[in-house]
Amino acid sequence: MNNATFGIEAGHFVYNGQKIRLISGAMHYFRIVPDYWEDRLLKLRACGFNAVETYIPWNLHEPKEGCFNFEGMADIRRFIKLAHGLDLFVIVRPSPYICAEWEFGGLPAWLLADANIRLRCMHQPYLDKVDAYFDVLLPLLKPLLCTNGGPIIAAQIENEYGSYGNDKAYLQYLKDGMVRRGIDVLLFTSDGAEDGMLQGGALLPQVLATINFGSKPDTSFEKLAQYQPDQPMMCMEYWNGWFDHWGESHHVRDFEDVAIELDSMLSSGASVNFYMFHGGTNFGFYNGANYFNRYEPIVTSYDYNALLNEAGEVTEKYWAIREVIAKHVEIPVDLLPEPIKKKTFGVIPLTEQAKLLDQLDSLTQPVYSVYPETMERLGQDYGFIYYRTKVSGPRTKNKLVIQEVRDRALVYLDGKYQGIIDRTDHDIGLDIGERDIVVTTPPEGSSLGILVENQGRVNYGWMLKDAKGITEGVRLGGQFLFGWDIFTLPMEDLSALSFESVASDRKSQAVLASPTFFKGSFEITEPADTFLKLEGWSKGNVFINGFNLGRYWNVGPQKTLYVPGPLLKEGPNEIIVLELHAVNEPVVQFQDHMELG
Repeated sequence: MNNATFGIEAGHFVYNGQKIRLISGAMHYFRIVPDYWEDRLLKLRACGFNAVETYIPWNLHEPKEGCFNFEGMADIRRFIKLAHGLDLFVIVRPSPYICAEWEFGGLPAWLLADANIRLRCMHQPYLDKVDAYFDVLLPLLKPLLCTNGGPIIAAQIENEYGSYGNDKAYLQYLKDGMVRRGIDVLLFTSDGAEDGMLQGGALLPQVLATINFGSKPDTSFEKLAQYQPDQPMMCMEYWNGWFDHWGESHHVRDFEDVAIELDSMLSSGASVNFYMFHGGTNFGFYNGANYFNRYEPIVTSYDYNALLNEAGEVTEKYWAIREVIAKHVEIPVDLLPEPIKKKTFGVIPLTEQAKLLDQLDSLTQPVYSVYPETMERLGQDYGFIYYRTKVSGPRTKNKLVIQEVRDRALVYLDGKYQGIIDRTDHDIGLDIGERDIVVTTPPEGSSLGILVENQGRVNYGWMLKDAKGITEGVRLGGQFLFGWDIFTLPMEDLSALSFESVASDRKSQAVLASPTFFKGSFEITEPADTFLKLEGWSKGNVFINGFNLGRYWNVGPQKTLYVPGPLLKEGPNEIIVLELHAVNEPVVQFQDHMELG
């Protein structure tokens, strides 16, 4: 394709001099297995959309400082080229920070190894890291810009910055850095339709401001016009659904309401980007968390009640929106692909087990520290971390205090489970004593072990700087405990685990002595999408053929984990479940439908 231009003339978007309106849908390549990228993009195009928007998460592409990844699920170039082949424009949001209900808002955990770092502002140590990342990322995007014959027509310089700060010099620095590295397409910002957010996050008049909202488009566009008259009106995030936290109900938004507001926006001539068109899945440990009044981790599913569900199936909302779009533009015909096959593989017994605390030396090497260190200070990003120390005795009924835990600690004394210390207990004002752990040690002393789970770094707002593990210290009564062996457990490779047979006399609802890996295998003749149900299990993670599928938790609302067919193979397949608490019976079930509610 020839080089093209996309810009603004007389208050309208124009592509190669022709007036154009953007009807875009958000889709995150990093939440979809690559085998299904084309399927999802085809469904977007078949619904009448002419553009796809995606964030670009820094933590996925630079997981360790100076080590970059653009392969497999991180192959952003392939995703953009697939969109190009389907005649879709592409809007990219490569800001250092993306929010997206994604771990740490897309920022890499290793930034927090420097306890003094200041995020998202003119702090030179932070800017140096951003520059090193942009020096690698932006040259990869440059050949894909419309000005170089590619599909990328616009790029964001920061994301909802007015919800976080007001450092205009920082926004200017990012903008100048993008231009200097050859990003010569339309640049934009996006913020909520409120005075403070637009004042802090927009970089007017040199950069187009767009707004994000879920309802009342007329009111929102009126607010934007106060700051940016005579420019195209664009909703960069039209929230047609919402995400879920663990322990709450699944969010559903009626499709009639979404369709009515879309028709209103398109009738007014505005452009719109659906957030989300297709949400996908927070595989592995990549779910984020929110902190407003308390810490709330986000579930593995990013279904979002979007036009395509988590498994990429068209919904009633899809057809309702397609009908509205057809009133305004011509809809492509014969593009919608056949539904992807879903299969039931039945009940699978997990016949082998390995206790986590017995396997520490197989999984990692301990680091000695006088005081507990955070994950980030030890070079760890995700997963679990285990702290162990010797407590002298005798001691009688000393309250154990972690100052402070992020996010959830399982406490053991001489290998025996003592209870949970959870940061959320403090957030919700749990009565003192309701979950206190009181320790008594014999004259010879005891071994104290604390397993801390990182449940996802905060992805939005003022609590963004969210180091994990034990952030300050551990006390018995008023006395800090010093001298710790620390085991980092990112759970990236489980091949060294040593399994034994599961006892045949397991009792119903057996509480585990310690977190335990359970392993099983199942044979299939034809890989297909399926859904893993863990009824009777409590909380943990699932690994399919070595792939970290994500977290499960019996508090809901998520009741099944989506297993894309490409993760399976013809013949034997391996499943490992890490259960933290209790399980009725070590069996799982693969079924052909999702449960979320």
